[in-house]
Amino acid sequence: MMMPSTFCSPIPRRFGAAGLLLGSAFAVACGGASDAANAKATADAPALPTADTATLSAKTVAIGGFTYDTARLVPWQSSVTVPGRLMLDPSALETIGSITEGRITHVLVRVGDRVQAGQVLVLIHSHEIMDARSALASATAKLSAAEAERDLAVSSAERAARLLEAKAMSKAEVERADVGKRVAAATYQQAVAERDRALAMIDHLVGSGNVPKLADEHDVLVRTPIGGVVTSRDAQPGTVVLPGTPLVSVGNPDRLQLQMHVSGDAAAGVQVGATVRFALTESPTSTMTATVTRVAPTVDTVTRTIEVIAMPKGGVRSARAESFVQAEISGTGGSQALVVPSSAVQALEGDTVVIVADQRGEGLHIEAVRVRTGRRAGDRTEILSGVSPGRRVISGSAAIAKAELIKRRSPEGE
Repeated sequence: MMMPSTFCSPIPRRFGAAGLLLGSAFAVACGGASDAANAKATADAPALPTADTATLSAKTVAIGGFTYDTARLVPWQSSVTVPGRLMLDPSALETIGSITEGRITHVLVRVGDRVQAGQVLVLIHSHEIMDARSALASATAKLSAAEAERDLAVSSAERAARLLEAKAMSKAEVERADVGKRVAAATYQQAVAERDRALAMIDHLVGSGNVPKLADEHDVLVRTPIGGVVTSRDAQPGTVVLPGTPLVSVGNPDRLQLQMHVSGDAAAGVQVGATVRFALTESPTSTMTATVTRVAPTVDTVTRTIEVIAMPKGGVRSARAESFVQAEISGTGGSQALVVPSSAVQALEGDTVVIVADQRGEGLHIEAVRVRTGRRAGDRTEILSGVSPGRRVISGSAAIAKAELIKRRSPEGE
């Protein structure tokens, strides 16, 4: 049985005018019920999400300390993250070896000592220095004799020339005196060369500069040709050494290079000039940059990796040689991609957003724009949709901007 209160049907035409009036009444009744149902359905439906926006005052912007970047189309660069170590630049590292055969008597430095160019590092008791001193004394004596012979020959040649003019000496005797002068001059030059060679040997074995109080005439003084810090010491007192035996290494601690080893596949996109971002293991938030200067042409036979060397830009802050780092090497550029700094990408209550910013007078209008992200390489993230190229985004202190948006979501503004 049908319930009249819930059923509406057309009024038959046979009721005439009265039927029309009754039909109108029924239509109003039925229409009213439909409108009420539609209103209730609208009230029960979930509200569409509204944009997360906020306008920040100049004071808030100053407190937030925001930094900005731009969504831009750039060739996408793949990257590889590898461990590495800082090492002394070989061009600023000097391994100082023995310059003679002998026995080490004193080692005047230790690892970590800072030294200056020309400073004595090691004393070696050697017969070579005594031979050199003896050779110098002999050469000096020969030089004195040659100098006297030269002076006598010059005087004799001049006297012979005067006697020839007075017709008191034959021309042949004058010519013999002139030849004697030239021979004496040549002998003198030879004596000078021998003396200089003996002096050079003494300078090689002793050097120029300060002489330690511990040294005596039997000691060869080994000096450093460069200034820096002693990085290693192989010399030990009492040890007998031969020429070339490593004694001490000195390097410039401010000139470091970054050494990394990457797999063959990862090294395919690494080229000289590529950018490297790295951070010390103990300070992961302090990032520095370097430039690749060398990629080894062969694979290491032990590790099956390829050595990559990079030179830090502007030096390395608060780092020492043999420190370990975490490095990211950027490869060659590929196809165009829309990228933003990774710090600009935030998670907002289940959504991935980028906070865009527009200047409003001295204040700032911000909006959380929902995006779809793609690849990520270090400090760069690819944006697949949601943000157009050229949009200004908050990259630094983006979390503070997000907090401002969340606060405005709260009914109480808390």
